[in-house]
Amino acid sequence: MSTSSNKPCPICRKPRNHALKQRSGSAQENPFHPFCSQRCKDRDLARWFSDSYTVAGPPADPEAVASNDWREQD
Repeated sequence: MSTSSNKPCPICRKPRNHALKQRSGSAQENPFHPFCSQRCKDRDLARWFSDSYTVAGPPADPEAVASNDWREQD
């Protein structure tokens, strides 16, 4: 079983490191986690904005959403 630090970037599938090396030689937490870079992080966000990703479930009734009745639905 792999740990999260051994999993590839979910966008480009390249190996990623949980810690990044700084010029001084010390390790720093990866600011792009769980992605390998800012580019992959931005690509993922763009996919959400363009509706490339969807959340499974029944479609919501637009009228119920507009009137906030969706909180009462089950």
